[in-house]
Amino acid sequence: MLMRTDPFRELDRLAQQLMGPGTWSRPSPMPMDAYREGDQYVVAFDVPGVSADAIDIDVERNMLTVKAERRPVAKADDVQMELSERPLGVFSRQLVLADTLDTEHIQADYDAGVLTLRIPIAERAKPRKIAISAGSGPGRKEISG
Repeated sequence: MLMRTDPFRELDRLAQQLMGPGTWSRPSPMPMDAYREGDQYVVAFDVPGVSADAIDIDVERNMLTVKAERRPVAKADDVQMELSERPLGVFSRQLVLADTLDTEHIQADYDAGVLTLRIPIAERAKPRKIAISAGSGPGRKEISG
């Protein structure tokens, strides 16, 4: 049997039941990091204990939604749970993506409990050189600026 001494255990359990971290009907947020790496943005979500088939990623217009569901461990009839601290249920996070991002080419990778999305910057948003026309005669030159 697993024993644990914690004077605030029942208070923590009550607070968790009343306020979160989430229930089957109310999603709770998942921690994330976001940074720019070259010509793409990288967003990493912590979703430990969730299988890849329980993760859903949607993009509608410029709204990215990530949902993950941590399901209870299947138990036999003779198993009695002694301690349950890992939150179960649906975890969700929504991000508003800028119009300068290419939502058609998002790549997703899941490894060691971390979901990593790579969102490229759209070609139209990348800096580019503009050619300048100089002169009007036969010796006209284009100057790149």
